[in-house]
Amino acid sequence: MYYEMFCTEPTICTPLIVSEKILHFHSRGFSSSISDRFPSRRKQFRSREESSNNQLYTSNTMGSKTMQFEKTSSNEGDKHPCVWSSPEGGQRIDIGKQIFCNRSLNMRNIVAVGFDMDYTLAQYKPETFESLAYEGTVKKLVHDLGYPAELLSWSFDWTYMVRGLVLDKKRGNILKMDRHKYVKVAYHGFKELSKEEKVSTYGSTLIRDAFDEPEYALIDTLFSLAEAYLFAQLVDFKDNNPGKIPADYSRMYKDVRAAVDLCHRDGTLKKMVAKDPERYINEDSSIVPMLKMLRDSGRATFLVTNSLWDYTNIVMNFLCGPRSVDGCSALNFDWLQYFDVVVTGSAKPGFFHDENRSNLFEVDPESGMLLNTDNGTPMPQVDTSLRLPLKSLDKSCQVFQGGNVGHLHKLLSIESSSQVLYVGDHIYGDILRSKKVLGWRTMLVVPELEKEVELLCTLRETRKELQLLRNKRDHIEDQIHHLKWSLRFDGKDILNNEKIPAELDKLESEQEGARLSHQQAQRVCHQKFHKVWGQLMKTGYQNSRFAHQVERFACLYTSQVTNLSLYSPDKYYRPSEDFMPHEFDILSL
Repeated sequence: MYYEMFCTEPTICTPLIVSEKILHFHSRGFSSSISDRFPSRRKQFRSREESSNNQLYTSNTMGSKTMQFEKTSSNEGDKHPCVWSSPEGGQRIDIGKQIFCNRSLNMRNIVAVGFDMDYTLAQYKPETFESLAYEGTVKKLVHDLGYPAELLSWSFDWTYMVRGLVLDKKRGNILKMDRHKYVKVAYHGFKELSKEEKVSTYGSTLIRDAFDEPEYALIDTLFSLAEAYLFAQLVDFKDNNPGKIPADYSRMYKDVRAAVDLCHRDGTLKKMVAKDPERYINEDSSIVPMLKMLRDSGRATFLVTNSLWDYTNIVMNFLCGPRSVDGCSALNFDWLQYFDVVVTGSAKPGFFHDENRSNLFEVDPESGMLLNTDNGTPMPQVDTSLRLPLKSLDKSCQVFQGGNVGHLHKLLSIESSSQVLYVGDHIYGDILRSKKVLGWRTMLVVPELEKEVELLCTLRETRKELQLLRNKRDHIEDQIHHLKWSLRFDGKDILNNEKIPAELDKLESEQEGARLSHQQAQRVCHQKFHKVWGQLMKTGYQNSRFAHQVERFACLYTSQVTNLSLYSPDKYYRPSEDFMPHEFDILSL
């Protein structure tokens, strides 16, 4: 399944030829709801469906064994990014920027496309942002929670941890497991556990461990990597310095989480990012063209983020605002023109529950003032003088704080949850809840995927060699089993044959050699992806626990949110064929 999942032929995005220009849909006047803006949009979608026979679609299915690596135009420093709708669009798409499909999704049925902000539209630089989070957490542990001052000299290796890991709070272990929840790689702090230690700890119980909270912590977001690394450091420090940290492993993890929360609560991290966004956030010049293309295609766009308005405005200005000569962007509200609704302080994943009774407030962008609403409709204020004039602001977008998904559906006139595509980076906070609870269509952003799939394609011959070594082991083992069976059951003639024991010794020697060769080759391949944890989406020959979650809950997944700009906004995404083990060698050729 390794080859099937990632090494598909790059999709060719063929431009569509339309006879009429689709009008850019904007509301220039402020209204209490956006519902009056979308009936025509729904008609537009229905009329498109009726003419679908004239539409040319492309798919992600594998049409050839030949891998092509023709690059799209680079986004870095490119004033005119190569988006699908541009004259130079419709190129072959590099494997690392493709969108991969788990479940069929016809974009012509999507009325609204929504985005998370942090680590989705805003991709933070791990070498600066995660280091900042790490340093802030260490200081809180020492100064607020009484940990030894030696911690202040520690440094953070932002390349060490990966997503998809599980922290065993009680034992101080960090685990990587496959989709069946079998532990394949395990470390106590930074010390690797042997196979025997793994089996005795996690594989010898009568009842399978669920590996869930509260005994375990799931490292499924990029925000969690710094705290996982710090936890491993604390485990090693505690083991090597008895008595310096009286807390047990579980308490240490609880303290790390408390320190992280203190950093977020006092605004330490966001204040630093707000001072110098360019230092902490990657620029992506394709964001605005992508949003424009989606809106020009007749779809609503919305933003739902847990960040509050002041920080959201700074980050989105950096990502979408105009640049001055010195490369800086002036703080204004121009970026709001690319969204129909913006919800800040959403408190996801609770936001996705309609029964959540959180109040919805309108945000005055200029002052940050919260104004009462009745499900999105402005309410008369007791003192109207408190409401600042909005003369300078084009209110084509409504900004809110709090609320729940019911409010959002009403604001966007959503008739069916399946008409919404939501793009996020958090497998639980963004994707699982919106998919499982609401039935929204989902796209998961996995930044690590780009390098992983490109490396996969360069290692296809290595994978073939590993399979040959595995087959050789199986063949030798079968011969050994056959000879032992003969010695045990086939009578005296076989027992008197002096060649059998010698042949058996020879085969057992070959078996050990084949085992060691296969094991070493597999480890080398494993370390090419990551020196400690290997391939993100695999553990050995099985899909990893993280890959299993992606497969279950993400309709689409890709390395960057702006990869959407490389495809037609009306594209029909189709998954590749599933293979059972008995079909793979026959049908995947």
